Amino acid sequence: MVQNVEQHAINTVRVLAADVVRGANSGHPGAPMGCAPMAHVLFGKEMTFNPKNPKFINRDRFVLSNGHGCALHYIYLHLLGYDVSMEDLKQFRQVGSKTPGHPEAHDTPGIEVTTGPLGQGISNAVGLAAAEAQLAATYNRPGFELFNNYTYTILGDGCLQEGVSAEAASLAGHWKLGKLIALYDDNEITIDGSTEVSFTEDVLKRFESYGWHTLSVADGDNDVEGIAAAVAAAKAVTDKPTIIKVKTTIGYGSLLQGEEKCHGAPLTVDDIKQVKEKFGFNPEESYAVPKEVYEFYGARAAAGAAAEVEWNALLEKYVQQFPTEGAELKRRLAGQLPEGWEAALPRFTPADKAVATRKLSEGVLTALADKVPELLGGSADLTGSNLTRWKQAVDFQHPSTGLGEYSGRYFRYGVREHAMFAIMNGLAAYGVNIVPYAGTFLNFLTYGWGATRLSALTHLRVIYVMTHDSIGLGEDGPTHQPIEVLALTRATPNILTFRPADGNETSGTYLVALSDASRPSVVALSRQNLPQLEGSSVEAVAKGAYVLQDAADAKVAFIATGSEVSLAVDAAKLLAEQGVPARVVSMPCSELFDEQSVEYRKSVLPAGLPVVSVEALGTFGWEKYSHAQVGMTSFGASGPAGQLYKKFGITAEAAAAKAQAVIAHYAKAGYVPELGVEF
Repeated sequence: MVQNVEQHAINTVRVLAADVVRGANSGHPGAPMGCAPMAHVLFGKEMTFNPKNPKFINRDRFVLSNGHGCALHYIYLHLLGYDVSMEDLKQFRQVGSKTPGHPEAHDTPGIEVTTGPLGQGISNAVGLAAAEAQLAATYNRPGFELFNNYTYTILGDGCLQEGVSAEAASLAGHWKLGKLIALYDDNEITIDGSTEVSFTEDVLKRFESYGWHTLSVADGDNDVEGIAAAVAAAKAVTDKPTIIKVKTTIGYGSLLQGEEKCHGAPLTVDDIKQVKEKFGFNPEESYAVPKEVYEFYGARAAAGAAAEVEWNALLEKYVQQFPTEGAELKRRLAGQLPEGWEAALPRFTPADKAVATRKLSEGVLTALADKVPELLGGSADLTGSNLTRWKQAVDFQHPSTGLGEYSGRYFRYGVREHAMFAIMNGLAAYGVNIVPYAGTFLNFLTYGWGATRLSALTHLRVIYVMTHDSIGLGEDGPTHQPIEVLALTRATPNILTFRPADGNETSGTYLVALSDASRPSVVALSRQNLPQLEGSSVEAVAKGAYVLQDAADAKVAFIATGSEVSLAVDAAKLLAEQGVPARVVSMPCSELFDEQSVEYRKSVLPAGLPVVSVEALGTFGWEKYSHAQVGMTSFGASGPAGQLYKKFGITAEAAAAKAQAVIAHYAKAGYVPELGVEF
């Protein structure tokens, strides 16, 4: 069979996909075989990238929103010369390989974001495109287009059925992100079979209503030039994102093509042999790549390397002509925060008035806004409640709307918590030290938990500003009272959960959250006013927990977070009046405390000292740090905060009584059992 090199390259990808999935005896061969032509157009004709430097900042971004086609992405990374060898392809889906079961940004060079859960990829892509728009408006100057990359994504029917993709697509249309181009793999198949059983909407009409430019290609299996022409047409429209509906056949070339059977299982050995014969390959050979195919993609990689050389030269000229902006940009590219930014953090004394920690958070963000330009804020339609917007902030909006500018740093996400979290992941993943934060009520963290979990899995510095953090929010009732949410965040690896008790701890929370570039932070903030505490410390937050107030020969310790730390202080005073000395420990972040040395942890919670925890949330998990708990064992209720604390027994009096009971119990037992802290 005589073929031109491009067709041969496409067919090489198809047979490699069959081999890779068969070799792992696990995976999805159908999508890679069907998507090979559109992926070829992107990687082989359109995109700019440098495999020798996967982090080249002005590279075009590619997101495989449909993680079921991950073999496709890994194959192209190999062919283009990224650090993904043929041996890596043979280790597809194996422990510790560079080719895991779904694309993971921290495992495989060239993967932009971690995808897999459907809908996350397209939502991340919106964040990546928004980052380009914001940076271009901030730093580009006439003759110096430092930021002008495109963001491409391939998505499927499953991605389009997930609600998060609808939220994100709606925002992308509103923001008029003209450099975002989505290719819709319209193969009409999901795991359950034909989409006729569950998904019959007109996708392009829906996206047209979102404000997207829509195109279609009738023969995505063969019409490479048609796909390329559609991409060119998409790039010509600068004030709308584009979705290109590409009609494909899942498993193209297989005996099972067009069927769901080739979606989630390897092809048989005999089927793979006939696929290879059909496309002009030796049926007895596996993992074969013709020399001319390597050479074709090698030329694309070389062109990308040359583009980076040109870009680096442009950056140096920019630094000379615009030294202030250039120095700032170079600092950000190096992953460094501004020197001395910590000095702007507010500090407090007990003489300062009582303030809600959400309001204290607003003060921190206002103090840092001019000092840390990489901070990008936002809220899911709760700006006035979350207090996430500093007074001089400019909204991120297309300039044609008159509502803001692309250089704006405050994002109005609307009532779209899930998309907000996923878009923040895309912003953080862009690579210019962007630190996105955004707010909603803590109870609605779980609305977007799929994206938050990926923040942790991907090691992204994303800050979740979650207000109304306990039953203390009051009259909204149990639907809004997040009694179980922090048990989830504290149980999740690689995420920091903060619940500051006052102004100093709020400043300390942001000190740690901004300084730690390898994990996200959930910041739980109160609606009610809290006193500035004697003994609180900005720096001590980094220890996770510390002795706030102590007494000689303490007989019991209270350990508390957030709004209940002051309650624990009051309980200690009550005990002191009864002749019982008590220690008070503030634990703004249990994860950080767990990372401290054994000696430090034992100094805070010494063996033999009974401990009572106090938190106006569920008590689950506190048995690790305390012998008895004061907290919630049910959902909350509607009513003023003071009434609710009394109703559920979360008071200084109840905490003091619990402490007395614990002391008496262990005095009778003759010993105090070791806590479950991992020493």
